[in-house]
Amino acid sequence: MTDTVLKQDTTPASDAPSVHAESDADNTPPAWPMLYRNPVVLSSQAHAHWRLRAGDAAFAADSHSVPLMIGEFAAASRAYPMVFAGADHLPVAVLGLEAEQNRFVIADQWRPETYVPAYLRRYPFVFARTSNPDGYVLAIDADADMLVQEGEEGQPLFEGDQPAAITRQAMQFCEAFTREDAATRAFSAALADAGVLVPRQADVAHADGRRHSLQGFHVVDPERFAALPDATVLQWHRQGWLAPVHFHLASLARFADLTQD
Repeated sequence: MTDTVLKQDTTPASDAPSVHAESDADNTPPAWPMLYRNPVVLSSQAHAHWRLRAGDAAFAADSHSVPLMIGEFAAASRAYPMVFAGADHLPVAVLGLEAEQNRFVIADQWRPETYVPAYLRRYPFVFARTSNPDGYVLAIDADADMLVQEGEEGQPLFEGDQPAAITRQAMQFCEAFTREDAATRAFSAALADAGVLVPRQADVAHADGRRHSLQGFHVVDPERFAALPDATVLQWHRQGWLAPVHFHLASLARFADLTQD
């Protein structure tokens, strides 16, 4: 029987960034891929009988930030503070101000009528690196609660030695996600190179006296952004990077929403 492993030759996404709360055990951002417990490369032989049922958002309930792509800024800015984190200053949506706090997962469901970031919609699928530096393969979190390894519940991942519809759709989604990742990295690198990103932290004081800080992130400084040379502004306009900066700045007002008890 043919063993099918879904591959694509392109540049895969790298480590996912994260902000961290001062109450985290060691202040170390989660390892990539964030939220995935046991990613395995999909194979039509090894996983011929695996199926996927409809899941919920419980897998993200303890994550207080999640990566964002540049194409999501308009939709995400209406719900989340968007900041830049990690060594590459990649954008993330802040979901809570305390360690293991996600204010958008309620009774294992994402808050109704709230935009769900693509990083979460992709789960439990993900691209994994191959020995080819420009290649990746489709993988899945083998410990995902919605994954059925035995039984007939849910949709099959393979039909014979060929990927089923749900697996083909996952491959297409991950391909699009990877293209967006490349565009996002170019945008973030331009912000960093232009010197408009500045470090910030969010300090929170609750009515009951509790205090904590969200650290490890950067934001665009409005004054530095306004002082950019005309040539840079023109270049960013042509690249479509001005609007995302404005969406980012507007989103910072959402921090106030996260402080409400």
